[in-house]
Amino acid sequence: MSNDFWAGYLSGAIGIVIGNPLDLVKTRLQAGQAAPGSLRSPQGFRSHFDTAGSLVRGATAPILGYGALNAILFVAYNRTLTGIASQPVPDTTNPVGVPLYQIWVAGAVGGLASWVISSPTELIKCRAQLASQQSISSWTVTKDIWRRRGFRGLYYGGGVTSIRDSVGYGFYFWSYELCKRLVTSSDESSEQSAAKILMCGGIAGIITWASVFPLDVIKTRLQAQGSPGSLLPGVSTERQNLLRPSGNDGRILSTLGIAKEAYRTEGFRIFYRGLGVCSLRAFIVNAVQWATYEWVMKFLKQPGSASLME
Repeated sequence: MSNDFWAGYLSGAIGIVIGNPLDLVKTRLQAGQAAPGSLRSPQGFRSHFDTAGSLVRGATAPILGYGALNAILFVAYNRTLTGIASQPVPDTTNPVGVPLYQIWVAGAVGGLASWVISSPTELIKCRAQLASQQSISSWTVTKDIWRRRGFRGLYYGGGVTSIRDSVGYGFYFWSYELCKRLVTSSDESSEQSAAKILMCGGIAGIITWASVFPLDVIKTRLQAQGSPGSLLPGVSTERQNLLRPSGNDGRILSTLGIAKEAYRTEGFRIFYRGLGVCSLRAFIVNAVQWATYEWVMKFLKQPGSASLME
């Protein structure tokens, strides 16, 4: 395996472990499981973590899947950038002189490539996080989806997920590289370089999610729907009613139908519900992810170190 595969895998897995508690809150806010103002008090915020297990609910699928997703993302990005760049790129972690639009395109291709993993991973994570029973695991959700709808069921909501990932990761790499170029100085110390990576990684995460958050809200609500005529495993009837925009009478809606119904019943603001929590999570997770990726890449480039990963 290549260096960028292992660096991407490790950084992705670490990011999920750190960000899962806040991702749980984001998913429930998007799905409509929080009353207005419920997060304004410590009690309201803690209600999302009714047990210690809630902190890692739905994390199994992302830890396994997101490591692979991140590996595919970085490998596809690096190969695409090397192929389309208007000049040689000896070091993809520092593509000096490469136009930013080419970095965006390479990131979009990487995001589209990662969709193979992200679509089923997101579906399983979403349904596990919305489950009311503590015993509902990612594996239980996976088996239920497979039993009801087979292999195709794992890619339910895959269309909007692919658009979100392609556009989002385009801005992800674009904003990270732009930020680095704006703050780089010729005489920066190693401490300043580390701080730059953390800051630029965090900013890139916020910009990425802000650019695609409405799509993510639609994706969450679409994937939260059960199979026609059935309930989600482990999700109470009352809670499932909250997953649907008011007025859809339990119908299974399409992607466009979800968007129209949400706007009609809850207005434009619904498409940014949970963005504050998501931005906090995005800054922390992506700061750590980029720092981990850059450090692992630097380590594996040292003579003899690559053999450790073979």
